[in-house]
Amino acid sequence: MRSLADSVSTAEAYLRPRGSMPAAAAKIPNKIGVLIADDHRLFAETLEALLATDERIHVVGHAHDGREAVDRTVKLKPEVVLMDIDMPLMDGFEATRRILERRAGTCILMLTGSNSREDVDRARQAGAAGYVTKDRIAGELVEAILEVAAR
Repeated sequence: MRSLADSVSTAEAYLRPRGSMPAAAAKIPNKIGVLIADDHRLFAETLEALLATDERIHVVGHAHDGREAVDRTVKLKPEVVLMDIDMPLMDGFEATRRILERRAGTCILMLTGSNSREDVDRARQAGAAGYVTKDRIAGELVEAILEVAAR
């Protein structure tokens, strides 16, 4: 997971030092509820299958556009929302702002295929807890979820 405060181009731009995850994960007493907000159904289903391999995480629902992400987050109260940036009706940046207005304790991880500095800056301004590029999801997503949920 890339820290929103760090450079997009460096591999070391993570929110936590390597090796610190087991202690953080040990602090989490129950399964972490995760909402997947992505308009590409096959990608969302792939994310859910990936997350199902970790017993500490439970997918509570899906949203297929930004408005639905806001509504489902308020209703389902997940600890973490995986938010695609580019969605119909409302983009992930605006959905993030609206979610945090209604549920300030929600951790939002932005998911994108982009590596642009502008997207990182906009995610930070919206209040996202982190940023994971889609090409790194398989290797970093579970750790990123565990980390933001342990904060």
